[in-house]
Amino acid sequence: MHAATLLDSTAFGLTVKRLCYQLVEEHGDLSDTVLLGLQPRGVHLSRRLVRELGRILGGVPIRAGELDITFHRDDFRHRTVPLAPSTTQMDLSIEGRRVVLIDDVLYTGRSIRAGLDALLSFGRPASVQLLVLIDRRFARELPIAADHVGRWVDSIEGQRVTVEWAETDGQDRVLLHGAEVAPARGGQPPATAIP
Repeated sequence: MHAATLLDSTAFGLTVKRLCYQLVEEHGDLSDTVLLGLQPRGVHLSRRLVRELGRILGGVPIRAGELDITFHRDDFRHRTVPLAPSTTQMDLSIEGRRVVLIDDVLYTGRSIRAGLDALLSFGRPASVQLLVLIDRRFARELPIAADHVGRWVDSIEGQRVTVEWAETDGQDRVLLHGAEVAPARGGQPPATAIP
């Protein structure tokens, strides 16, 4: 199966840094902001953002947590193999704070909907934003849009995007599996293979 590299390790690192600077630009020192990574794959991006933000902000503590969405998924009871829950780490309050939900890939929007349901069981934040590394923007099934996006990818039926992390996969990169990369539309940055 053909796989195109959407982000190599260099572009990957630059994209994460850019997302950090966007958060600082909008949230200042993040003193009133909570970063919440969605299990299982959003936590890798959340942890990376927390480390990079710590460097950018000179060691200022960043409020962060990890949220399991397993029992909030709309397909939870429709699977032939039961889903195994991940851990939730919420050693902080989200009440009245600005929350940034973090996931690696935004596809149909169903995981984000489940994340919102899970989040609201912990309190009522002042606002909620969504940050994703990859937005597969023409595959949405629910009216959900990201506020911060690392890269937009125009993909077709049968293609799959995978995000690999140095911590678990040996290297940082984003791959598009399947047919050739579809051209970008709508004036957004194109998804191009990096040589």
